[in-house]
Amino acid sequence: MLYPLKFRDVYKDYLWGGRTLAAIGKKLPEEGIVAESWEISAHPNGPSIVKNGKLAGITLTQVLEQHHAELLGQFDHEPYCSKFPLLIKFIDACDDLSVQVHPDDEQASRLEHGELGKNEMWYIVAAHTDSRLIIGTHNGIDREAFAQAVADDNISSCLREIAVKPGDIIDIPAGLLHAIGKGIVICEIQQNSDTTYRVYDYDRRDAKGNTRPLHIDKALEVINFSLGDSVIKQPTLRYSGDSSSDLIELLVLNEYFEVERWTVSTEIKCQDELNRFSTLTVLEGAGHIVWSQDDQEQYLEIIQGESVLMPALINNWKIEGDLVLLKASLPVYNGN
Repeated sequence: MLYPLKFRDVYKDYLWGGRTLAAIGKKLPEEGIVAESWEISAHPNGPSIVKNGKLAGITLTQVLEQHHAELLGQFDHEPYCSKFPLLIKFIDACDDLSVQVHPDDEQASRLEHGELGKNEMWYIVAAHTDSRLIIGTHNGIDREAFAQAVADDNISSCLREIAVKPGDIIDIPAGLLHAIGKGIVICEIQQNSDTTYRVYDYDRRDAKGNTRPLHIDKALEVINFSLGDSVIKQPTLRYSGDSSSDLIELLVLNEYFEVERWTVSTEIKCQDELNRFSTLTVLEGAGHIVWSQDDQEQYLEIIQGESVLMPALINNWKIEGDLVLLKASLPVYNGN
């Protein structure tokens, strides 16, 4: 029988990273840059390995192969779930990330030989007072104008910047030109994809003096210049418990994922009876997951910086403690 799964962290040392993830509870290597922590991943570029219980030591992909129905529930037979559909990350932007865009499923399948597209959302965990994101382009910029700006090395004149603060929520659909500015820590929930098309990287060089590759032609093919303010989201209250500080808020709902913020001061019971898995990522505080197995109550401690995969098989559980977490699931989505 499956149980709540924790995983070993998968760290990435991209040149724009730093050491800030230690402040949210991550146990970093003694030295070096940590740009990203892949929390729950079945992507071959960073597969998660179970670290608790009887399945410890095997990858999430192997868990899916052995326990497909128990893990995915009602989504067991969906073709897009042949591999685990979500990827959960923490991102430490100690420097500006490249200006980039991701393809959608059709474009990725055509351009990247069957890879999934990449729709994602960002939750701002921490930010400097002057931190900013690049979100889309100014009104009136179209493909021709942007291509000319690229040729003239004047991309910055096209880019739309917004200020951000902790708790802000940004939905990043495929086709939206975007970049994370320096001084920001983000929790990112995305499709299981690692396809990125860079259009500008500030002429940076790695330790060997090499610039990173750009992907101008592919980017111009997939950028949607009409995307803008609609990606900035406001939370919607879904549940308020007996304690006024026990809250469930909907942050993002689209056809790829549904993300809630749970603010727990005593306990919140899982209200979802849709037989689907969930990922839980703790942003602040600590607590326990409580569920019943073999007619006995089971407990799993969760602390800041940890992520847990709740299999669909466990459909009656609760969170106890004093914590804030993000819960992500596949949606039952009606397009609204």
